[in-house]
Amino acid sequence: MSRAVTQSPSTPLDGKLAAIVLEEVQAVARERARHLDLDTRIRELGLDSLEYLDVIARVERTCDIRISDAAALQIETCRDLAQAAAGLAANRPAYGGELPAESWQLDATREFQQLRQSLAEAEAAGEPDPFFAVAEGISGPTIEFGGRELINFSGNNYLGMSGDPEVIAAAKAAIDRYGTSVSASRLVSGTRPPHVELEREIADFLGTEDAITFTSGQATNATVISHLLGRGDLILHDELAHNSVLMGARLSGATRRAFPHNDWQAATDMLDEVRHEYRKVLIVIEGVYSMEGDYPDVPRFIEVKQRHKALLYLDEAHSLGTLGKRGRGIGEQFGVSGHEIDIWMGTLSKALGACGGYVAGGRSLVQYVKYTCPGVIYTVGLAPPSAAAALTSIRKLRASSAQVTALQANAKTFLSLAQQRGLNTGKSGGTPIVPVILGNSLQALTASRLMRERGISVQPILHPAVPESGARLRFFLNAFHSEQQLLQTVSTLAEVLREVESRESPGENAGE
Repeated sequence: MSRAVTQSPSTPLDGKLAAIVLEEVQAVARERARHLDLDTRIRELGLDSLEYLDVIARVERTCDIRISDAAALQIETCRDLAQAAAGLAANRPAYGGELPAESWQLDATREFQQLRQSLAEAEAAGEPDPFFAVAEGISGPTIEFGGRELINFSGNNYLGMSGDPEVIAAAKAAIDRYGTSVSASRLVSGTRPPHVELEREIADFLGTEDAITFTSGQATNATVISHLLGRGDLILHDELAHNSVLMGARLSGATRRAFPHNDWQAATDMLDEVRHEYRKVLIVIEGVYSMEGDYPDVPRFIEVKQRHKALLYLDEAHSLGTLGKRGRGIGEQFGVSGHEIDIWMGTLSKALGACGGYVAGGRSLVQYVKYTCPGVIYTVGLAPPSAAAALTSIRKLRASSAQVTALQANAKTFLSLAQQRGLNTGKSGGTPIVPVILGNSLQALTASRLMRERGISVQPILHPAVPESGARLRFFLNAFHSEQQLLQTVSTLAEVLREVESRESPGENAGE
């Protein structure tokens, strides 16, 4: 059993451990580690943070050790890692019949202790936990917390469909007819007419041959990606890909590589070098990136996938209903037809005001997923009210694009107002997601609290969800925000940020 201890610099370097380290680094870095030796700087191999952690985890498992966070931060070269492993192995105690608490008590594990420390640090700084606050009512342009109505920028009900009377009525009617659950997987007795109609509407809306729904957007990515790819394959994704994409990649057993954000040229350069080493290659991009509020040049990525005979997977969680004149997503934005993307993925929980996810594409893809994917055949079908709500939302979108136009106008107005105030909105442009980057997690926490005290709900995004330099407030725009609400919010935000900055440097602001 392993224990976290510190590195012992004087421990002799063991040849076997050195070989293990080189092997594990090679397993993760693959072609990037062609000239690997003990003095190679691991991070200079082009590993992203998750790949680096994967290297550490592999060495820990193989050597039955636990490298402390402090020691991991000091590791630069393969030699450093081998030296750390040697020191830990040499100092590993024999437990006999007594197991350490971290092996059987969750609250004694390193991971839980790190969470507890993070929460304690925020509390010590005078900032209450802003997460899991209980809201009342519908998440629209306003929301209620603790009996107070706040201007709301913390929800994804982009088009107001979640509170639309027709959508609500359809969900209620579905409950009356089909109940609150279909009580079985789709494969057996869990398919109902709203499922069939919804999947037909999704396919027609996107211009694909077919579609299949899932009970969760997160599970859609995790289960579909892990099911379609395996060992001997490559998953090439944007470095800002959602956690669900990374989870699907890990579960698949395929090799995973990240390319710089929205950099189609880097993606094609990578494939120029390594495509021949893999059977299938899946390129994963998103329609709108939820942290940045920007989007990729989809036609360029289509060229990349065609050139390298790869599959292109497009996650439209935040672009369906928000991009394109009629809200048909990034495909409409760029004039891309349904057959040019191999796998269209999206969620029902944002612009469509329901809950669940889907994949759409060719009939063969959908048939294979429908009959073999664990996320379909081993879990209950989409709840009838969710299916009916999403179906009604799509039909309303097809009938009128007024809410899409209003949403896009609000997004443009908010971004312009924020930039006029000199706020750092990062890469955002043309989408209803606008980050305001502060570059300090504690400041983001404080700013979020002060905004709420002034009647505005906006959530902070903190390290490690983003790098510390990217800590931010993230604003989700709504089609029904009024111009006055946007003006008031930006004005209040500018005041709050001045207050936060003055708290950080009181001497400078006092003229010292």
